[in-house]
Amino acid sequence: MKKSKTKFHFSNKYTLIGLTIFCIGLIVLSSVNNEIFRPVKTIIGYILVPVQKGINHTGSYLYNQVDDLRNMHDALSENEALMAQIQILTEENNRLNEQKYELNRLRELYELDQTYMEYEKVGARVIAKDSGNWFHVFRIDKGTNDGILVDMNVIADGGLVGIVVDVAPNYATVRSIIDDSSNVSAMALSNSASCIVSGDLTLFEKGLLKLDYIDKEDIILDDEKIVTSNISTKYLPGILIGYAKDVQVDDSNITQSGVLVPVVNFDYLHEVLVITELKETGNSEE
Repeated sequence: MKKSKTKFHFSNKYTLIGLTIFCIGLIVLSSVNNEIFRPVKTIIGYILVPVQKGINHTGSYLYNQVDDLRNMHDALSENEALMAQIQILTEENNRLNEQKYELNRLRELYELDQTYMEYEKVGARVIAKDSGNWFHVFRIDKGTNDGILVDMNVIADGGLVGIVVDVAPNYATVRSIIDDSSNVSAMALSNSASCIVSGDLTLFEKGLLKLDYIDKEDIILDDEKIVTSNISTKYLPGILIGYAKDVQVDDSNITQSGVLVPVVNFDYLHEVLVITELKETGNSEE
C-alpha cells in the first residue's frame, strides 16, 4: 500500500493573522511594566533594536538616493535650459559681431567715399568669386540696372581693387589688379615718376605686386605712395594702389623695378564701391 503524504498549506490569510497577533503581543508586552517580563523585553530589545537600526539606515539610504536622483534630474533639466540659453546668446553675439564688422567696413567705405568725393560711386556687395583663396576675379550684386558699365573702376579698403570687365542687368564681374593679366599705368605720388603695376601670381603669394618700367633717373623710395596715372587709358587718376618697395636698377641698366604692397587686402572683400565714371576710351590696358 502507498503511504499517503500529508501536505501542509498555509494560506496568506493565516500568515497575516499570525504576524498580526505576534505584533500585538509585542506591543502588549512592551507596555506591561512588570518585572516578570523584563528578561523577555530585554531579549526582544536585543533582537528588535538592531533590526530597527537596520531598517532606519536602509530607509535613510533609500531616501538619500531618491533625493540625489531628484536633485540630479533637476540639475540635468536646469543644465539643458542653460545650454539652450547659451546657444541663443551665442547666436545673438555672433549676429552682433557680424553687424559690428559690417558697420566697420561700411564706415571704411564711407571714409573712402569722402576721400574720392570728386567721383560718383555706387556701393555693391561681393556675391561670388573664382576658385582659390584670393579675389582675382569676382562678382558683385549691381549691374546695368544700377548704372554699372564695363571699364568702371572699383575701389575698397582704401584704394584700387580692379575694373569691371563684364556686366549684366543685376550683376557685374570685376577683374582685380592682382590678376596676372592686369596692368595698371601708375605713378609715384611725390614726383609723378611713371611706372606699371601688374599682377604676378608668384609675387602675390607673398602679398606683393610687380612694379616695373621705372625710368633709371627717377627716384622711388620705399613706402612711396603709388597711385593711378593721369595717362592711364582706363583707370581714373589719383587712386591709391599701394606702396613701393625694393626699387632697384634692372640688369639692362636702363630701367628700374621693384615690388608694390597693395593697400587693399585681397584675402577678404565684402563690399566695394564702383566709380560710375569712365575714363576716356583709348588703347586697351590689360
